[in-house]
Amino acid sequence: MSANLAEMLGTMILVLLGDGVVANVVLKQTKGNNAGWIVITAGWALAVAIAVYCVNSISGAHLNPAVTLGLAAIGKFSWAMVPGYITAQLVGGFLGGILVWLAYLPHWPATESAGDKLAVFSTGPAIRHTVGNVVCEVIGTAMLMLGILAILSPANLVPNSGFDKGLAPALVGLLVGSIGLSLGGPTGYSLNPARDLGPRIAHFVLPIPGKGDSDWGYAWIPVVGPIIGGVVGALVYKALWEAA
Repeated sequence: MSANLAEMLGTMILVLLGDGVVANVVLKQTKGNNAGWIVITAGWALAVAIAVYCVNSISGAHLNPAVTLGLAAIGKFSWAMVPGYITAQLVGGFLGGILVWLAYLPHWPATESAGDKLAVFSTGPAIRHTVGNVVCEVIGTAMLMLGILAILSPANLVPNSGFDKGLAPALVGLLVGSIGLSLGGPTGYSLNPARDLGPRIAHFVLPIPGKGDSDWGYAWIPVVGPIIGGVVGALVYKALWEAA
């Protein structure tokens, strides 16, 4: 399997399980309806860990354009590979959104709220505030990038232990769960342009009854904010930790 294909499949799995838990909580007449924010953050944490385990050995499991760009910005990933990775991630996000739609097919007409249907596919702000929403995504994604690099830091690895392959994906999932619980309230913590834009496009094209619009006026924030945050987090890690 090529690295690009692995990124596509990994991001598809990420969105299938991540958006899937949102669907289970917000769509009507599901077994998990109204289970709450803790279930969503736990589901997303597990989704990230499982997706990373699936493709980490093949592509490094970026699964996120912000991570890919952050690693490239500090010389830990080739710029020549960036376009292929990001394209694969966006396609994977789109396909994951389609799979969630299929998995919950009877529940779309049973759900009246267009906002709840969109929330399955993409993030949205609790309070619409452009500067505040962008800042929240920047901070959250910077923490994600910083945390990933710290988890994989040689200083945190036991030589010849296989730590980075065996336990690191689970810790990345735990990191995402922590960010969701602590910083997810204002915007729903996209942290990942492919996780938001790919499924949002799926929402736009799929025949979902009463779905409303796809909120394209907000859609740039969960793309631009995470990209800035990913690069900032990587640069901070390189400047403060690797220089130490």
